[in-house]
Amino acid sequence: MTPKKASPSAHSSNASPATKKHNVLTIDIGGTNVKLLATGQKEVRKIPSGPSLTASAMAKQVKSTVKDWNFDAISIGYPGPVVQGRPLREPHNLAPGWVKFDYRKAFGKPVKIINDAAMQALGSYKKGRMLFLGLGTGLGSSMIVDGVLQPMELAHLPCKKGRSYEDYLGKAGMERMGRKKWQKNVFEVVEQLRQAMQADDVVLGGGNAKKLTDLPDGVRLGDNSNAFIGGFRMWQDETVHHGLVKTAGAK
Repeated sequence: MTPKKASPSAHSSNASPATKKHNVLTIDIGGTNVKLLATGQKEVRKIPSGPSLTASAMAKQVKSTVKDWNFDAISIGYPGPVVQGRPLREPHNLAPGWVKFDYRKAFGKPVKIINDAAMQALGSYKKGRMLFLGLGTGLGSSMIVDGVLQPMELAHLPCKKGRSYEDYLGKAGMERMGRKKWQKNVFEVVEQLRQAMQADDVVLGGGNAKKLTDLPDGVRLGDNSNAFIGGFRMWQDETVHHGLVKTAGAK
């Protein structure tokens, strides 16, 4: 499966999707912190996040925090669904105003936006058919098939007993059921989705993935730092079209 070439207008960057940028700033937007890393830098920088953070405030604080870094393009991991490079809904844990915000104008540089779980999935990918689940406050999900990334929105689909997948696998589910039962549900859902998606590799990322023990065969832990790798790949190695990302390793 190979994505068709898109016109520049299909992208939030207003730049050719084939253009490679060697110095990239990756912005990983979370409910507690916005984490920042640029190509060639070794230390992640953070700015506080939370329910009062607007897109405008984020852009101003990011520019101030990284004013001594050199970069010519930006990747943003957004905590919500993204379609054709644009946020579809306002984030749950932040202030409103993100959907219609002009990121390209605010930063003065080309910008590509992708769902945050999809960005971490892209940074975690090795080969074949990989299913990524982000176990955090909520539930993120993505699938990569032979190098092509497709973000998914499994979180609010019904799972069982009138509850969603996020209700069972998210933070609230763990607090409600306890870690042991929560882990059992995680592994049950992983097996169901692995069979449904025919995945030969499963990566469990997000902050709560570290609380899992005795991982099943074919399941590995991700790392939140992989989000930065994914952000760099978006500009350095891939083309982005309608949320599909062709990875450098794909043939």
